[in-house]
Amino acid sequence: MKLCIVTHKVIKGDGQGRVNYETVWEAIRRGHHVTVLASCVAPELTQNSQVNWIPISVKKYPTYLLHNLLFAWQSSVWLHQHRHTLDIIQVNGAITWVEADVNAVHFVHSAWLRSPVHTSRLRRDVYGRYQWLYTALNAYWEKHAFHQSKTVVATSGQVKQGLIDIDIPLENLRSIANGVDLQEFSPGSADRQPFGLPEGVPLALFAGDIRTPRKNLDTVLQALVQVPELHLAVAGIIEGSPYPQLATRLRVNDRVHFLGLRNDLPELMRAVDFLVFPSRYEPFGLVVIEAMASGLPVITATTTGAAEIITPACGIVLSDPDDAPALAQALHTLINNPDQRKRMGQAARTIAEQYSWANVARNYVDLFEELNPS
Repeated sequence: MKLCIVTHKVIKGDGQGRVNYETVWEAIRRGHHVTVLASCVAPELTQNSQVNWIPISVKKYPTYLLHNLLFAWQSSVWLHQHRHTLDIIQVNGAITWVEADVNAVHFVHSAWLRSPVHTSRLRRDVYGRYQWLYTALNAYWEKHAFHQSKTVVATSGQVKQGLIDIDIPLENLRSIANGVDLQEFSPGSADRQPFGLPEGVPLALFAGDIRTPRKNLDTVLQALVQVPELHLAVAGIIEGSPYPQLATRLRVNDRVHFLGLRNDLPELMRAVDFLVFPSRYEPFGLVVIEAMASGLPVITATTTGAAEIITPACGIVLSDPDDAPALAQALHTLINNPDQRKRMGQAARTIAEQYSWANVARNYVDLFEELNPS
């Protein structure tokens, strides 16, 4: 089979990029030839004789909107010229203007545009208006791309509902959840000292973009006021974030440890007791399943897509991400019951083992072979 994957990145260190990376490896393991239209591809893939990389360069353009338009145009030109040589085309969202056999959907912009925490509702400035335009255009392009795709893959129940809301037929929908590296993220213990974190105290982890209210660090900090024995490690870019100042105003800054953007998240997860991530809008949330694979209980909310794989045996799912008292109660539950926390961490790892990247990649390539049985 001659497979073509159209995506921005095919690398390990990127959520969507990792899905494509593992899918390419699984396809070539089965003897298929893979053409990749992408801006960035892992070197070990480009050196494989079964992989043909068609570079799409968009670096010189200043905004994501222009990046995406240029990528769509360049990829469409190439695909129109070579479509007859390919058996299956798999794309991600509205990344190109050519009809695809499989569209793997990680984010539905029309659902994000309706969210009460969309940037345009929180910022009434030029940036807010740009974000509205960016999301609205992507929602329009996505709807067209999804409807013209033969099969649409949703990465979570939340994504699937977003697709149903824009009238994608159920018979065209498949579900393949995202995965996790079970070797990289694994249970264990790590010293807190290298991270500048205190020993001998209950310690939770929050990881995500802390420059936006979407991830909901503000409610976590408000809940922390009610849990004076708990410390919180925060992994995320500090520049431009309002939350260090909020921690100071709430007088919890001595217990909140802002670590900046981390490239050692697996080791950091082995140094903490549990993850707290009640995102207000999250199509999936890889950090949740990474924490589970690390043997950590998870506190999250129904507004996070990955919440659908969490059971009461391994975590706590809040019905309202903005309910600070309920979040504080959940925090109390985990820090006051270390034996229960240990059991929950073990259960979390067991569930995560069902979502290895190898399983995810097999599901995608199985689908390609089903659509092209020859």
